[in-house]
Amino acid sequence: MNSDLLPMIAAERRRIADLIDSLTPEQLATPSLCGAWTAQEVAAHLAAPFVVPQWRFLPAIVRSGFNLHGANARLAREVGRRPAGELAAALRSNAEHPLRPPVVGHPGQLTDLQVHGQDIRRPLGVAAGLHPDRLRVSLDFLVGGRAIGFVDRRRIAGLRFEVTDLDWSAGDGPVVRGTGEALLLALSGRRIVLPELAGDGAAVLAAR
Repeated sequence: MNSDLLPMIAAERRRIADLIDSLTPEQLATPSLCGAWTAQEVAAHLAAPFVVPQWRFLPAIVRSGFNLHGANARLAREVGRRPAGELAAALRSNAEHPLRPPVVGHPGQLTDLQVHGQDIRRPLGVAAGLHPDRLRVSLDFLVGGRAIGFVDRRRIAGLRFEVTDLDWSAGDGPVVRGTGEALLLALSGRRIVLPELAGDGAAVLAAR
């Protein structure tokens, strides 16, 4: 059941909060892997559901032409003006909140936290491994057909994905092989990890 994921989600929220609290102002202003967002704006995106009243989400969606990604970007920039410590505190104090986004549910929430955590860490060179059980959940989610907004299904169709540091694989076709973290980010559209992948399918994925 998705409720079984709540302790995993809580642990990842606390992990992001600890990361944000550890960063300098210069690090917080560093561009992340997530589009044009800085590290602080990524944290703001994750904290937004807890610091922005729900009634403000609909106006943001309307102002963005009913583009959910546009609304998220708008809110992330707005909330990102708050002190980083406030964002970390919001994530920590709401770590066990049972927030369940529509469609993607708790697997999507867990995946959002893990992917965005690496979006912040990688450009800063802040190494941090991912928990194997949480990583498996997110990999299953990303290839399972319900990861709307996370994965372009046409991009991964007809490929087999194999993790080298975890007992996990999925799909049929030319093989794309890499660490769990690299595949998590590749499936989520982070092209920076493509050189870390191997197998006959790696070139196919890179070309799409």
